[in-house]
Amino acid sequence: MNITNKIQQYAIVDVFAERPLRGNPLAVVPDADDLDEHTMRAIAVEFNLSETSFVLTPTEASADFRIRSFTPTGDEVFGVGHNALGVWWWLAETGQLGERTSFVQQLGDELLPVSIGRENGRATVSLAQAMPRHIGDVGDLQALAEALGLDKSEPALGPQEAVVVSTGAAHMLVRLVSRDEVDRAEPDASMLLPLLERAGAQGCYVFTTSGEQRGEAYARFFNPTVGIREDPATGSAAGPLGWLLANRSGAGGQETFTVVQGVSMGRESHIRLLVRPDAVELTGSAVLTATGQLHL
Repeated sequence: MNITNKIQQYAIVDVFAERPLRGNPLAVVPDADDLDEHTMRAIAVEFNLSETSFVLTPTEASADFRIRSFTPTGDEVFGVGHNALGVWWWLAETGQLGERTSFVQQLGDELLPVSIGRENGRATVSLAQAMPRHIGDVGDLQALAEALGLDKSEPALGPQEAVVVSTGAAHMLVRLVSRDEVDRAEPDASMLLPLLERAGAQGCYVFTTSGEQRGEAYARFFNPTVGIREDPATGSAAGPLGWLLANRSGAGGQETFTVVQGVSMGRESHIRLLVRPDAVELTGSAVLTATGQLHL
């Protein structure tokens, strides 16, 4: 007996990658207006990727597309990161954007500009994130060191500072002294989760600028609040980090940064940022890894 009554197309794209099986994999589900929220969540659980994004008709007249993104636990996320960049790259590469280069995306309650360009024959996408907000500082660095497993490392210097910043999604940014210490972090989700909840943060972005090239940071991302043990590329956290670094530099004006992430996972990613005093723009590309059909 055949109980399948709907075939839904999908694609897997690796975002912030130069070749397949690098960067952060994203499931893109186009033409998703007929899917209810329960089905979207179930599909995200089925794919079990850090995020699955659905392309919908906008409800705001000024927007070109609406995007809804869900994690493997079925939680909806609203930050502008690989979840949105991968969708726009796929739309551009499949010829659905025509000759236009400027668009507006509807993501949650935000209407945000999108720019499409081309580099080396591939589409590149630049996304504006929401207005940066400094939510607060984290005071108990010793508890944070224990939650990140750094109190057991030799030598262990632990977090130098921890700040919560949002450009659409609030994340805890934790500065460590070296790339080696970033690689040694082994978070205990049961200890990290209450610290994130008290700080009003979704995830934890450990990073260092020590020993890296000027304008470059090395980072890892952990988010037990939505069931992500580690993420190979996190645009919604890289944006706040770029804003923090620009503010710490004291240079003012416009600055550019690159965040290198996912190295310890074998999925090296490069996230480019353009930071102004009141805005952050995320730029990157992707590669198509798979296409297929869902039988629903």
